[in-house]
Amino acid sequence: MTLISCKFGMPGRLAPAFLFTLAAGTLGNTPLAAQSHGTIQPPVSARPVPDQLEMTKMIWSTLLAVDHANRSGNYSVLRDMSAQGFQINNDPARLSQIFASLRETRIDLSNALLIAPTFLEAPRQIQQDVFEVKGVFQLRPSAIQFDLYYQWEQGRWKLFGIDIQPITMATAPPGPVATTSSSTRPTPRKR
Repeated sequence: MTLISCKFGMPGRLAPAFLFTLAAGTLGNTPLAAQSHGTIQPPVSARPVPDQLEMTKMIWSTLLAVDHANRSGNYSVLRDMSAQGFQINNDPARLSQIFASLRETRIDLSNALLIAPTFLEAPRQIQQDVFEVKGVFQLRPSAIQFDLYYQWEQGRWKLFGIDIQPITMATAPPGPVATTSSSTRPTPRKR
């Protein structure tokens, strides 16, 4: 895998990944179907689009929670601060198994707090209340690549899926990259 050092700006309110209001077929706060039939529907819950700073803070918080869990061996806090679907699919013992290979590398994920992430692509909406963000913290000698999913739940974005891979950064020409993966990716729901 070749790392491309291009930074994508965080999407604004008109970015395709966050046009959940239009995708849901709403106009204002009342669904179109309700307008034509004269019934009143409750307003769609507001999902504030994270700006670049907020998105970076979410990513840092996630990596720091994984780092603390790896150091302490206690994955309860990581699990408890995540979305309900993540909690249902991952008990602390399972998370310990998932992150075992990452824990064995002894990589210090807190080093990610020293720099801003480089986004490999713009965040994209997976389903109405879930988005994915991919990027890398270009640290030496081991960069940290991430693929994170966040779900809107209880008035805030919560971790829904995670894939963290340390990548050995070499000075040699681009070629295959050695990675160790720790992943709990969500399974998209069929609608």
